[in-house]
Amino acid sequence: MIIHSATFVKSSENLSQCPKTSLPEFAFIGRSNVGKSSLINMLAENQKLAKISSQPGKTRTINHFIINDRWYLVDLPGYGYAKVSAREREKWIKDVKNYLVKRANLGCLFVLIDSRIKPQEIDLEFLEMAGLSSIPIARVFTKTDKLSANEIQKIIKDYDKVMLEKWEELPVTFITSAIKKTGRMDILDFIEQSINNWKINR
Repeated sequence: MIIHSATFVKSSENLSQCPKTSLPEFAFIGRSNVGKSSLINMLAENQKLAKISSQPGKTRTINHFIINDRWYLVDLPGYGYAKVSAREREKWIKDVKNYLVKRANLGCLFVLIDSRIKPQEIDLEFLEMAGLSSIPIARVFTKTDKLSANEIQKIIKDYDKVMLEKWEELPVTFITSAIKKTGRMDILDFIEQSINNWKINR
């Protein structure tokens, strides 16, 4: 897939405010500071599309970007650490889960995982929640430019081992680096194929 256009559409606090559309959506989520904005900008080849911040938890709304006038890229609030009240954090969780479970045109949820860190309970719990909710998901290991090929495979195997204790089948997995643009075409090709399947099944 070649990206011809990537345009911000709107920010929504909850599902009811999201754009009314039948176009397929592909959402991105991850623990705070996992490199989500950098990955989104890398995919769109636009370093100013998603705002990058050194402050964890900066994304606090459901942000829609329309790509090639064919599909939406959705930037979701990160889970985990953020300097906000417990009440506000609970609201984020509720609003995001409501979007994920009820958004009929959600093609896939890309769950970002920091490849430099051993399996984290918060990531495993989120993946399990998504799986139990029948949300179509893919794992995206980020910041792999910091590791050797063997180190990357080891962290993936560590996640596989833990997840296979509860999962019958593992999600599609991507290895990425926003700096080296690793995995960019793999993800975009996957989205392209998903859009084609979407059209066939509609």
